[in-house]
Amino acid sequence: MKAARPPVLLVLAVLALHLLGGHEVLRIHEGWMNETTHPMPPRMKVDFVQELKPRTPVTVRSIAPAPPPEPPARPAAVHAAAQPASQAASAAEPRPPASAPGSVVDAVAGAASAALESVEPVASAASVPFDSEPGPEWPLSTRLSYVLTGNYRGPVSGQAQVEWLRKGRDYQVHLDVSIGPSFAPLITRRMSSQGQLTPDGIAPQRYDEETKLIFGEPRRFNLVFLGGEVQTAAGMRGAAPRGAQDAASQFVHLTWLFLTGREPLQAGHVVQFRLMLPSRPYDWAYEVVGEELLDTPMGPLSAWHLKPRQAAASGDLVAEAWFAPSLQYLPVHLVIRQDANTYIDLMLKSAPLQAAPESTNDMPRRTTP
Repeated sequence: MKAARPPVLLVLAVLALHLLGGHEVLRIHEGWMNETTHPMPPRMKVDFVQELKPRTPVTVRSIAPAPPPEPPARPAAVHAAAQPASQAASAAEPRPPASAPGSVVDAVAGAASAALESVEPVASAASVPFDSEPGPEWPLSTRLSYVLTGNYRGPVSGQAQVEWLRKGRDYQVHLDVSIGPSFAPLITRRMSSQGQLTPDGIAPQRYDEETKLIFGEPRRFNLVFLGGEVQTAAGMRGAAPRGAQDAASQFVHLTWLFLTGREPLQAGHVVQFRLMLPSRPYDWAYEVVGEELLDTPMGPLSAWHLKPRQAAASGDLVAEAWFAPSLQYLPVHLVIRQDANTYIDLMLKSAPLQAAPESTNDMPRRTTP
């Protein structure tokens, strides 16, 4: 008698599980959580209403800070000194007119309008106070869809999507990967980051991974950023210095660094930051390999290739990325590897979709204590 052959779907699902994490998923089982104890945050609701077409890269400039107010006249200072301390401090505090021309707020608003209507310089947040809303240097909420190919003891295929969502200073990044047909994927993985936008770039507050098989319960891994530390679901803590990124936020943080000129795109340049991956933190370094012409479904697209300068330990997945200046330096090609023969390749399959610019009413209300 012939030996019974295992079901094809079961074999493919097991292979896909290895592709998207393999034994690493089992190794960090103490960090996984179930849905009832710690559900993943709800996704921001955003309407994507326009295509982002390739255009001439923007030139970055900084917003000049508003000129300092004139110091109070000496008689006023003498008068303030005779008042109670609390009143004196209030009287001495400069109060610029609400509609003063040339203010930072006006500069941000003008730069935002220009950036949306024509190819104009994009403003930098370097001179904007932390408690203000982020300027037009941050891309609008964007959805990028990719064709997925790869290898694990043979070719695999599927689809992937990255969503960059923002409302005021709050952001989310979601990387959704599925292997198999879109109507019935064998395995899916969602990698999500959420936090706030700051003058130093993205500041993650929470990172989640969720893996779903065609059978079985979802598995989750969670990192929570607590000031200068990060904590896993198992309670383990580690240092997370300023500028630290997670596996999902790193791509948009790199976009921001290039879009604002904080890191130059030139062959041989190295970009470094702390990267928090599931097994451990890394002092990560990406080297700019060079500018390459990609053959995409949208046609030839010039992009800068970044490659890690080191290998990750313990089966952590690492990524190479290609950022397109003509598409707001967004990642248009990603190759995520577990080893030389196990990887997935994500290539942009259509024009990115973006949301309409936010109005003041769309932004979350922030109150001062």
